Amino acid sequence: MSETLGKIEKPEASQFKFGRKLFFVPLIFRSIEKDASLSELASRYWSEVENQIDGLESKLSAVKRIYHEMLVGEDDSRHLSELSSGSEKLVGILKNRGGVLTYIEDPEVLGEFLDWGRCISIGLRSPAVFEKVYKAYEEADRKRLELLAKKIDETLGTDESSVLFMREDHRLQFPSDIQVFYVAPPSLDAIQRALREKQEERRRRAGQEQEHEHANDSDHEHPDEPPKSEND
Repeated sequence: MSETLGKIEKPEASQFKFGRKLFFVPLIFRSIEKDASLSELASRYWSEVENQIDGLESKLSAVKRIYHEMLVGEDDSRHLSELSSGSEKLVGILKNRGGVLTYIEDPEVLGEFLDWGRCISIGLRSPAVFEKVYKAYEEADRKRLELLAKKIDETLGTDESSVLFMREDHRLQFPSDIQVFYVAPPSLDAIQRALREKQEERRRRAGQEQEHEHANDSDHEHPDEPPKSEND
């Protein structure tokens, strides 16, 4: 079951007081927070997320478990600030309220997933090699997601509320008895729209550069004829 805060009215909220609950927060990464054109939107996003979590806690129950992707243990506290300053701040606030940061990543499985992802990102020339690498990446992703779901299932207690910070395009399948509440502030749509526009602009520029390169190649292949001398 997936609900957004805006759809929960007071008479309905009582239905969800019992049972295990997870507030899913789409993770906005540091690269977006540091982007001059997106930083204001990112700041607004995290402020709205905090307000929505406050509302969910007041209607349901306080967050007991805090889950955050890409973290494998206490030594990763510095890594959290590198991932996202907004989620780092919210994790600190929830910990001060009594929430427990619970690590659900396995170091070896996460490392395998990230390494295969890096292999794909470098750009592979051979389609056969790309296919093998991509299959290995998908298998590592499957193992990782299964493990994350298992760890959440093992650690989230009866009638407890939790929060998960994770990228929005995940394929994580939550245990069927956990009620998932999707935290989706208005600024999230604005950020996604801005990112799509940036991507389209990059594609447009890449297309223009390719056209320019092709034009230059054509000039080299068919150079202008030199002027004829008077003796010709």
